[in-house]
Amino acid sequence: MNSVAPPERRGGADDGAAEVVRTYKAWEGSNKFCLGGRFIFGPDVRSVFLTIFLIVAPAAIFCVFVARKLLDDFSGDWGIAIMVVFIVFTLYVLVLLLLTSGRDPGIIPRNAQPPEPESYESGLEFGSGQTPRLPRTKDLVINGRNVKVKYCDTCMLYRPPRCSHCSICDNCVERFDHHCPWVGQCIGLRNYRFFFMFVFSTMLLCLYVQGFCWVYVVKIMNSEKSTIWKAMTKTPASIVLIIYTFLALWFVGGLTVFHLYLISTNQTTYENFRYQYRRDSNPYNKGMVGNFMEVFCTSIPPSKNNFRAKVQKKSVASSHSVGASFSTINSANSKWQQGKSTWDESVNTALAIGSDRISLANDDDMRENQQ
Repeated sequence: MNSVAPPERRGGADDGAAEVVRTYKAWEGSNKFCLGGRFIFGPDVRSVFLTIFLIVAPAAIFCVFVARKLLDDFSGDWGIAIMVVFIVFTLYVLVLLLLTSGRDPGIIPRNAQPPEPESYESGLEFGSGQTPRLPRTKDLVINGRNVKVKYCDTCMLYRPPRCSHCSICDNCVERFDHHCPWVGQCIGLRNYRFFFMFVFSTMLLCLYVQGFCWVYVVKIMNSEKSTIWKAMTKTPASIVLIIYTFLALWFVGGLTVFHLYLISTNQTTYENFRYQYRRDSNPYNKGMVGNFMEVFCTSIPPSKNNFRAKVQKKSVASSHSVGASFSTINSANSKWQQGKSTWDESVNTALAIGSDRISLANDDDMRENQQ
């Protein structure tokens, strides 16, 4: 029998050496990093630049064509105050946008390998070839109510309560609310407060711009003793800003009201759309005051990831291969079982055909002897 030589190993002795890199360079999610891992964004980070443009462009138009004209219409320092307050508030909104989109929303680190089964009881599932698999869900008791937590195959862990896996960022996020395309980031435990403040502040900024645009229109109407329609034709920039902020108010104003409702009932967007908690069945509801205190008055927990820490790239990569090996083993067992059953069927068929031929040959011999 000819033996097959094992494949040659390429790369020499250097293959065993693990390369030491920063965590963000060996990150297995879909996130984008900036400034050496100091900022983490979602894969759709380019949408943040669109959001910045939608804020800065009308702000510049307001400063040039409205606020600058109001400097002389108000006595004292009131005209300057209108400009200064607007610029400071716009910068404040942009900072909130950065704090929402550029920080860890509450990503739970992946396990290097699946957790060990607690016990081989009847609840433990078995895959093909009797390979044990972890139960898909676990029951936890929170405030006297049963809550199911699911097992995440990608992160190889049981998700904590209120945690979900974002299909866009490919991470499990604590207190997952939703993935916001406007900020290019998941909204979770560590940035929900900044997200709400960003939406609420943007609504106030729209009201500020629209209010002073109307003030400028009224000023023109009073100075020229004309109708409001003629005054509006004198300042087309104000009309554009009024229409723009009116449309934006429907969006950010509606989001503000919706999230005020979610905060008051201690729900997330994901839970509201999927579970539809009743007031008496929500295990996280602490009352309206307690719910607002939880969002705005509690300290934000530190990140569970140190993106600038040095890790061995080989070990990080091996965690992915270990997780894949379980599915590979199950697949191999399944294919072996299928191949075994096919082989058994072929052997049985061959034996049956052979036995039929033998019986036919014996019948022919008996006939010849009788003749």
